[in-house]
Amino acid sequence: MEIGLDALLAARANHNAGEGATKLSVNDLVVKASALALADVPEANVSYMPEGMLQHAAADVAVAVAVKGGLMTPIVRGADIKPVATIAAELRDLADRAQRFRLQPDEYSGGSFTVSNLGMFGVASFGSILNPPQAAILSVGAARKRPILRDGQLAEETFMAVTLTCDHRALDGAIGARWLQAFRALIEAPERVFA
Repeated sequence: MEIGLDALLAARANHNAGEGATKLSVNDLVVKASALALADVPEANVSYMPEGMLQHAAADVAVAVAVKGGLMTPIVRGADIKPVATIAAELRDLADRAQRFRLQPDEYSGGSFTVSNLGMFGVASFGSILNPPQAAILSVGAARKRPILRDGQLAEETFMAVTLTCDHRALDGAIGARWLQAFRALIEAPERVFA
């Protein structure tokens, strides 16, 4: 799905310009929006276990972090109920400690959903491999400006492409599509992301 970013980028710039504000990255906002979308579409906040489906009560969002020799996925627990500034601070700490191999097992085990963002490398779109037993992972591509027609006039808008990979044993395409619609609504009208 392609998602318009202009409202999110404007709100982020306004926030980051505030005196003493925790600087937010687009990825911080994507993590928060992912968690809120999981709360809005709880059928997507599941894992496939050998014993059956596990419905998660919290939106524990893992974030793919490049480390020497591979990836680690530290988890922001309860990301749906945390302010985005708290998520940003936690992600900086978790990513730093992941790169130094200083995470405790409970900091990278048991998340309910993963975000993988290669946008900062200029990757336009991609698909990620699931992180079992999680049933979904979101792949986030680079922000790109492109011309559009708005009210019959040529304009420019920023978009990013996202791809949701789902384990269809736990989460079928229709639920995945509903989750993507909820995520897009949060990114394109980001008031709840900043609340």
